[in-house]
Amino acid sequence: MKKIYTIFALSAASIAFSQIQKVEPAFWWKGMKNPDLQILVYGKNIANNEIELSDGIQAKNIQKVENPNYVFITVNTNEINFPSFKINIKKGKKNISSYSYELKQRLPGSVDRESFTSKDVMYLIMPDRFANGNPSNDNTRDTAEKSDRKNPGGRHGGDIEGIIKNLDYLKELGVTAVWNTPLLEDNEPSFSYHGYAQSDYYKIDPRYGTNEDYKRMADELHKRNMKLIMDYVTNHWGSQSWIIKDLPAKDWIHYWKDGEKGFKRSSYRMTTQFDTNASKIDMENCMDGWFDTTMPDMNQSNPLVVNYMVQNAIWWTEFAGLDGLRVDTYSYNDKKGISEWTKRITDEYPNFNIVGEVWMHNQAQISYWQKDSKISAIENYNSYLPSVMDFTLHDAIGQVFKENSGWDSGMQRVYDNFANDFLYPDINNILVFAENHDTQRFNETYPKIEDYKLVMSLISTVRGIPQLYYGSEIGMSGDKATKGDGDIRRDFPGGWNGDTNNAFVKSGRTDSQNQYFDFTRKLLNWRKGKEVIHTGKTKNYVPQNNVFVYFRYNEKESVMVVVNNNVKEQTIDMKHFSESLNGFTKGKDIISDKEISLQNSLTIPAKTSMVIELQN
Repeated sequence: MKKIYTIFALSAASIAFSQIQKVEPAFWWKGMKNPDLQILVYGKNIANNEIELSDGIQAKNIQKVENPNYVFITVNTNEINFPSFKINIKKGKKNISSYSYELKQRLPGSVDRESFTSKDVMYLIMPDRFANGNPSNDNTRDTAEKSDRKNPGGRHGGDIEGIIKNLDYLKELGVTAVWNTPLLEDNEPSFSYHGYAQSDYYKIDPRYGTNEDYKRMADELHKRNMKLIMDYVTNHWGSQSWIIKDLPAKDWIHYWKDGEKGFKRSSYRMTTQFDTNASKIDMENCMDGWFDTTMPDMNQSNPLVVNYMVQNAIWWTEFAGLDGLRVDTYSYNDKKGISEWTKRITDEYPNFNIVGEVWMHNQAQISYWQKDSKISAIENYNSYLPSVMDFTLHDAIGQVFKENSGWDSGMQRVYDNFANDFLYPDINNILVFAENHDTQRFNETYPKIEDYKLVMSLISTVRGIPQLYYGSEIGMSGDKATKGDGDIRRDFPGGWNGDTNNAFVKSGRTDSQNQYFDFTRKLLNWRKGKEVIHTGKTKNYVPQNNVFVYFRYNEKESVMVVVNNNVKEQTIDMKHFSESLNGFTKGKDIISDKEISLQNSLTIPAKTSMVIELQN
C-alpha cells in the first residue's frame, strides 16, 4: 500500500505542476486584419502534456521551446465561430487544466482610428510626479518599492487618478494629446518610478491604478477631444519581469557569455546601425548590449519576441483605445525586428502614428529612421516609423538663447537646423521640443520668462508636432547636471494633499506661474485652429543681428514669426521680406493683440517674439 500511495502522490504532484498559470494575451478580438493569434500559455512543465482546443478547433501551430514551462499556440481567429473556446491541458485522457479564451468584438471604426498629427500639442507627464489622486495605492502588497516623497529617486505617489482629475487643466492650457512615461508595472526594488524597466507588459503598475483605470483615462481624454499616447519600450525589459526570471529560451534576450549574469552594457554607439564600414563587434556592442544592469536587452531577431511585442501593442491599442505610441530607444533595437514590429502595427491601423526616440545629433542620422527615408533606402532598409524626434533642434535651443549673433551661433543655429529639413521624408510629422524627462529643464538653463516666451513661440509655430514637458508652463525648473534626474522630475505643485501652492488653478498659482501659464495658454489655443501652422509651407530668412524671421503660409493665409534673440531692440527693413509679404501691409500680433504695420520697417523689443497674422 505504501508503494502505491507514493506513486499516486507523485502523479498528483505532476498534475499540479502542469496547471495553467498565465495566458498572454488574456483575450483577443475578432476582425483583425491579421487573423493569426499566437497565445502564450505558461505553467510548470506544461509542454510535457498534450494541448487540445475545444469545439474541434484546430491550431495552426503549437510551438514548444527550450523551456518546458511555455507553449505558444497559434490559431486563425477567422476560423473560430465561437465567442470563446477552451485551451485544455491533457495527460492522456485526463484534463489537467483549462482556460476559457474569449474573442471579443472590435469597436466600430477601430481599424481607422485617428492618431496624433501636426494639429496636436503633446504634453509629456511623468505620472509618479504629476498628481496623487488616490493615496491608498501609494504602496501595494505586490510591489517592492514603497512611497517616499522625500527621496528624489523614489516613488512619490502620483497616479492615473491624479492625471484624470487634472485633465481640464490641460484642456484649458491648449493641450490636445497626452504622453505619459510608462505606466506598466515596474517592480524594481529602487528607482522604479520612471517605469522603463517593466516587469509585466499586460498590467498597469498597481501604484498607478488598474488596467480599467488606464482605459478610463483614455475615455476621459476622448470626451475632451484629446488623445492618449502610450510610451512603449521594445528594446529592453525589466530584470523583475516574470518572463525574464524564467526565460522561454536563452535567446529571448541578448546574453553575453563574457558578462556577469549575461550582462554587458551597450556602447550606445548608434552610428554603427548605418555605418556601412562598421565592424560586427562594434554593432553588437551597441545593439546587443544592455541599456542598464536592470534592463535586459531583448532579442528582436527572435520571431517569438517580436510577435509578443506586436500583439501586446495591438492589445493595449484595442483595449484602452490608444491614439498613438512613443517608442523608447528606438534605434537601439534590432533593425529588421523593429521594422517588422512597426510595420505590422501600422498595417493594422493605417492612420496610426508612432514616434520613435532617436537620440542623435545629426539630421541625416535621425532622418534615416523615418519611414521611406531616401537615406536608409540606399541600403534597402525601411524602418516604417512614421515620426521621429527633432533632437538637433533641441540641441540648438539649449545654446541659442544665451549666445550672441555669429556665423554659426545664436539664431543661426536654429536656421541651420531647418536648412536640413530636406532630409526628412515627412517634415510635418516630427516631434519638436525644448526639453523632456531626460534632459536639463529649459527653465533651469534660461530662468527668465522672456527666453521661455521665445522658445514657446518657436516650437509652437514651426513645422512638426510641438511637445511640452509637464510644469514648464508654470516655470518649473530642475538641474539634472548637478542634482540628477530627480530634480528635473519634481512634483507638480498642487498634486498632493497639503501642497501650499496649487498650480492647477489660477487662484493657487503665484503671479510668476500665472505669467508663464497665461502666455502658454494663449499661444497653444490660438494654434489649435491654424491649419497654416499645422500643414503650411515655410519660408526662412537668414537671421540678422540675432533676429530670425520666417513665414508659415498656404493658399488661404500667411503668418510671419519674428524672434528677436538680441539683448537690444532691433529694427528690420520690411523690404527684405517683400517676397513673403506679397502685398500684405499690416497684421495682428497674436501675442500682444496689437495691430502691426508691415510697411517700411518693424521695431522689435529686446528678447521678444511676434506671431503676426498677415492682413490686407
